[in-house]
Amino acid sequence: MSKRKIITSPNKIIGWREWLTLPSLGIDQIKAKVDTGARSSALHAIKITRFERDGELWVRFFVHPEQRKSTKTVACEARVHDERQVKSSVGHTQNRVVIRERVELLGESFYIDLTLTNRDAMGFRMLLGREAVRRRFLVDPGSSYLAGRPRSND
Repeated sequence: MSKRKIITSPNKIIGWREWLTLPSLGIDQIKAKVDTGARSSALHAIKITRFERDGELWVRFFVHPEQRKSTKTVACEARVHDERQVKSSVGHTQNRVVIRERVELLGESFYIDLTLTNRDAMGFRMLLGREAVRRRFLVDPGSSYLAGRPRSND
């Protein structure tokens, strides 16, 4: 009979979908799909416009943070961190703006790279990729919303 090794981890456990906050963008609640198959994280953004501020490249965009609804719109601005070629789940390559933003999830506050793209056709307005959860969280694919819902500022 083989012995099983019990593995312990200091990392908190999150579900395959979670509520989180993007405070510097003014988004106090957004559902994110946690996708360890996706390397990068993505945020639903429309009307993406680049502009210069104090010699740096910035981006202005709008977010509909609620799934399958466009009634609530959040206007956002962020400094452009990078631009990357991202391959979608269906194999299409797209050049995307990358911003670096603070995320709050399960009592943790940390910075992640977020690509901006129109996710209207997708089930979730945000995708939290494996680089964002790596060394921070363990993902339980059988659970959802373990962090609970953040308070709304509305």
